[in-house]
Amino acid sequence: MRFLLRSKIHRAKVTEANLDYIGSVTIDKNLIEKSGLMEGERVLITSVTSGARLETYVIAGEAGSRVICMNGPTAHLIKAGEIVVIMGFELSDKPIQPKIILVDKNNNFTNFVK
Repeated sequence: MRFLLRSKIHRAKVTEANLDYIGSVTIDKNLIEKSGLMEGERVLITSVTSGARLETYVIAGEAGSRVICMNGPTAHLIKAGEIVVIMGFELSDKPIQPKIILVDKNNNFTNFVK
């Protein structure tokens, strides 16, 4: 069994960083659905801007809000305005075709990557 990439939001812009929250990352519900992520799912987030890497879990934000908000302790590592990659993995012994989405500079879905 291996952890394989299942879902990815590539180069999203962090819109908020909220220290006064329990923890997690809030993601626009539309982006969650397009990428195949799930609310409550553990995700790996890497910052293209700073190189920071962290794990947290997904909270659904308002559909169409384009929000990517680092909550709680994650806000110390990744700040508003940074560009991030958000990845979900699955434990499997068979190959997985990951669902990878691209977004523009305003976090609007633009395309799937094959």
